Amino acid sequence: METSKSGSSSFPATASITYADKTVTYPVITGTEGERGIDISRLRSDTGLITVDQGYGNTGSCQSAITYIDGDQGILRYRGIPIEEFAGNPDFIEVAWLLIFGRLPTSTESTRFRARLTANAHLHEAMKHTFEGFPASAPPMAIMSAMINTLGCFHPEMYLIKDEEIFEEAAARLISKIRTIAAFTYRRVNGLPYIYPNPKLRYCDNLLHMMFSMPYDQRVADPEISLAMNLIFILHADHEQNCSTSTVRMVGSSKANLFASCAAGVCALWGPLHGGANVEVLEMLGQIHQGGLTAEKYIEMAKQKGSGTRLMGFGHRVYKNYDPRAKMLQSVCEKVLKKLNLRDPLLDIARKLEELALKDQYFIERKLYPNVDFYSGLIMRAIGIPTNMFTVMFAIGRLPGWVAHWKEQHDDANSKIARPRQIYTGPVNKHYVPMDSR
Repeated sequence: METSKSGSSSFPATASITYADKTVTYPVITGTEGERGIDISRLRSDTGLITVDQGYGNTGSCQSAITYIDGDQGILRYRGIPIEEFAGNPDFIEVAWLLIFGRLPTSTESTRFRARLTANAHLHEAMKHTFEGFPASAPPMAIMSAMINTLGCFHPEMYLIKDEEIFEEAAARLISKIRTIAAFTYRRVNGLPYIYPNPKLRYCDNLLHMMFSMPYDQRVADPEISLAMNLIFILHADHEQNCSTSTVRMVGSSKANLFASCAAGVCALWGPLHGGANVEVLEMLGQIHQGGLTAEKYIEMAKQKGSGTRLMGFGHRVYKNYDPRAKMLQSVCEKVLKKLNLRDPLLDIARKLEELALKDQYFIERKLYPNVDFYSGLIMRAIGIPTNMFTVMFAIGRLPGWVAHWKEQHDDANSKIARPRQIYTGPVNKHYVPMDSR
């Protein structure tokens, strides 16, 4: 590949590819943060070639104005705002609006959107019977995906979004109802009576109320716990073109409706390599405890090549520096544990692992710092959220990001249906063999 400079730009404006004595030149696109990419959209028509990039680690599927990540520097920004600026007084709904509509809400917009969330918190009564159709052993993420699709059946008018007002209503319905779906899923799996949303409670308080209250005993979340949940949701709200967000955009590119696209996102998030990472942290801690291992011993095992032992919750595919979200959750985790005054052997093991790894040169040199999954799992366990609901909580937090990306793609007049190519490696010129000759 060759490059050529143009004008006064300090970086090449084009890139050339030479193949079979033919050279083709393509523009280099530069983002607002200086990221550069080669626009190869004409490559196949020009040369007959395609690129092969398994896992899409070097492929930009779109241009987006929602989230910026610099993994080497440990930077995460929502619509240009550093993630750290949301820590002081975390407000998940304000961040949701920011991601979806591209700006912080005015007082009028905030009041209107929150009113819509309150008005849409309940589910149609008939949906309760749908929950009853799932066995108690059903995976919560399977229930959540199915019930988000079911929402579309009860709100078909939201399938065709013709203007901004209808979209705002659709977004509010989905963001509000997903927490009710999550709470009802928890109650169904645990054989508990459903608790209806309380219009007097804010977003996270209402979720905890519906999950943990009883008809004769209302659960009122401590402000420290409510702030922790707000921050967990904010820090999971968007993370650029991850697996589930890319899935939402892939499905949405076919003009599938918002409900169907986000239900697909839930399915992608369900995978243990994506949304299940914080579950793996707790499973690791359980194995250490049940196996009678010390944190020191486990650390040494993790450092031994070929041992098969991994320190879950450390390191990140994107971040080669300290995950900025983990830094923010670290202090919140300490506050929550202190507030609840818990004596939990798994939490004690986690704190010791963190202490040892942060001063061990093996992990420091490899940039294996605690990530967001390490602390979010500890906080949710401390609050009382069971492990099988961790990924459901992740989905609630990630939903505004999915909605934002669906809208960005939906509003793009140049958007095309996503259709990756492949290199075929199967048999050539085989023929059908009748059954009696096989």
